[in-house]
Amino acid sequence: MAEISSFEGWTVAFDLDGTLVDTAPDLLGALNHVLTDAGLRPVDLPTVATLIGSGARAMMEKGFGIQDITLPAAEMDAAFEKFIAYYVANIAVGSRPFEGCVPALDTLLEAGATLCVCTNKRQDLSEQLIGELGITSRFAAILGADRATNKKPHADHVFEAVRAAGGDPARALFVGDSRTDERAARNAGLPFVFVTFGYEQETVEEIAPDVTIGHYSELFPALSVLKNQAVASRLGR
Repeated sequence: MAEISSFEGWTVAFDLDGTLVDTAPDLLGALNHVLTDAGLRPVDLPTVATLIGSGARAMMEKGFGIQDITLPAAEMDAAFEKFIAYYVANIAVGSRPFEGCVPALDTLLEAGATLCVCTNKRQDLSEQLIGELGITSRFAAILGADRATNKKPHADHVFEAVRAAGGDPARALFVGDSRTDERAARNAGLPFVFVTFGYEQETVEEIAPDVTIGHYSELFPALSVLKNQAVASRLGR
C-alpha cells in the first residue's frame, strides 16, 4: 500500500515567473534598457513586478503605458525585439529560484511526482532560463505560451502541459502566484496552491486559492493535503 505522502501517478504543474523563479531583476533590466533608450524614465523593481504575468510583450506594453505612451505597432515590434535581445543576453544574471524551491522540487520527485512547467513566458526563453539555472532535468515538460493551443488562463495550456509530461489532468495539481494561474487551474479543474511571495497584486482573499504557502518549505505538506482530499472525494468519503 502506498504511503500517504506518495505522489506516484500525480503531476504537479508550476508557473515559472514569480512561482519557481524570481525573474523580476532581469526583466527589470531589459525593460529599463528599452525605456531609457527611448528617452523615458526607468521603472523600479516593485513596479516591474506588477507588470509580469501575461508574457514579455504585454509587460512591454504596460511599461510604456504607465508613462502614457502607446507605440504604433511597428515601433512596438522594434522595441520588443530590442527587449528580447537584451533579455536573452542577461536572462539569468539576477534571476534565481525562490528560497527552498529546488529542495522542494527534489522532495516531490523523491515521492514519485512528475513535474512540469506551464508558463506564459515564451518557450525559448523558458527553456533558456531553466537551463541556465540548472534545473531542467527536474521537469518532464516545459510548455510556454507559444506552444499551447490557448495560453493561460485557458484550460488548454494546463491540460497540454500535464499531458506533455505524461500525466493525467485528473491526477494533477497546480502551483502559481497569480490570478491568471488561479483561473487556469479552475478552468482545468485542478486544485490550486497560491504562493504569496510572487508578483500578484490581488489579495489572498481575492484569489481564493485552495491552499496558500509563504515559503517552499510548506509546499509538500500543502500538496499532500490537496492530493489526499482529491483522492477522498473520488472515493466518496
